Amino acid sequence: MKNTTKNDNDSETSGLLMKQNGARKAFEGYDTEASRLYHDSRTNKESDETHQTGGSALKPIIFGGLDGILTSFAIVAGSAGGSLSPKVILILGFSNIFADALSMGVGEFLSSKAENEWILSERRREEWELENYPEGEIREMIELYESRGMTTADARVIVETMSKYKDFFVDVMMIEELGLQVPEDDHEVESMKEGVVMFFSFAGFGSLPLLGYVLIPLSFPDLDSDVLFASACVVTGVVLFIMGCVKSIFSAAKWYWCGLETLLLGGACASLAFSIGQFVDGMKINA
Repeated sequence: MKNTTKNDNDSETSGLLMKQNGARKAFEGYDTEASRLYHDSRTNKESDETHQTGGSALKPIIFGGLDGILTSFAIVAGSAGGSLSPKVILILGFSNIFADALSMGVGEFLSSKAENEWILSERRREEWELENYPEGEIREMIELYESRGMTTADARVIVETMSKYKDFFVDVMMIEELGLQVPEDDHEVESMKEGVVMFFSFAGFGSLPLLGYVLIPLSFPDLDSDVLFASACVVTGVVLFIMGCVKSIFSAAKWYWCGLETLLLGGACASLAFSIGQFVDGMKINA
């Protein structure tokens, strides 16, 4: 009996995922008929339309990963342009990457936490104003909706209805008046998670351009530094393209355009670092 129930639940979940995927495909193809069929096929149990929710985790992963791999490869490119030895490149690379990763992770946590605390302080102010002068807050919301095209009568009905539910109305005012999304109660935990994700993303992706300088000499100890630098270029280019493709999942752009865009931007950063390394190496500096 338990297996039957589990199979039924799995089938229901699979069906929901297929429908949600169909809705996104309808949007991407601007297929209004497919969109209509999706919404008409939903049951009461499916009243909450599901959208992609991975954007919050995507930001620290993509931002941390791109920053990490570009920072690392900039060090590699600049060092190679300056004719530094592979040992020096590894020392500079790994020490810089893990120090920067810790800095980025802590910075992500503190900035996210500070932003959420500021938003909550603004919410407390809005809540206080609603308690002490509800007529003024209601009038402001009515005027806001009127400025967006509503008639005074419709705006008044909507706002006065929402104002009966204090917490809900305060959250609506935060979004409509201030453009601020109120964080969840566990926002500190979420901020900590973002910081941890940022650290591992930065350190993990940032280590990739350096791995060639560690792994390849183990099998081919006679290869010169130019080959090692070429391997770092290949690894970095592939990873940048893949990260761009992954980013396209959360946007309407084509995967290959996102991949190419990320690759070209990363290549521009690396080219600048390499050119500066060559320039400084060619300068006559008295030690």
